[in-house]
Amino acid sequence: MSLFPADNGENDLFISRTDSDNPLGTHASFSFELEGKVWPTVEHYFQSMKFTDENRQEKVRVAATPALAGKLGRKRHKSLRRDWKQVRETVMTRGVYVRCRTHPELAEELLNTGDQKIVENSNFDYFWGCGRDRRGENRYGKVLMNVRSKLREEQAENL
Repeated sequence: MSLFPADNGENDLFISRTDSDNPLGTHASFSFELEGKVWPTVEHYFQSMKFTDENRQEKVRVAATPALAGKLGRKRHKSLRRDWKQVRETVMTRGVYVRCRTHPELAEELLNTGDQKIVENSNFDYFWGCGRDRRGENRYGKVLMNVRSKLREEQAENL
């Protein structure tokens, strides 16, 4: 076996961000505290951070389900952050990282993926996912791999 396998996707880990049963997804029900509030899921946090209006943020934070939080977050209002496109990856990374630090079993799950390329398997999302033709940016997969690297660094420092 080669140390540098061809990137043909055979060993890639395909996940769905919206699969609530997948602990690496944004809909997985693992709460965490960030920005002085408790967030039921990464999806709630991410969608809420799109807004500058605290009332709108709170409405998203307390949404009954991650899907509803997503729906509320997709509603375009005047209060959408002007810098959203610049900060959205940072927001997603913070949510995923803090959730992993809050729930060690999630950090372990992510670390157990080894060096696998993680792919957000979405036919329709070409930013967060790989898109139908696999040419998408896969930003969510990259967020997970970056958090995995950070957790690995912290683990090595504590040895």
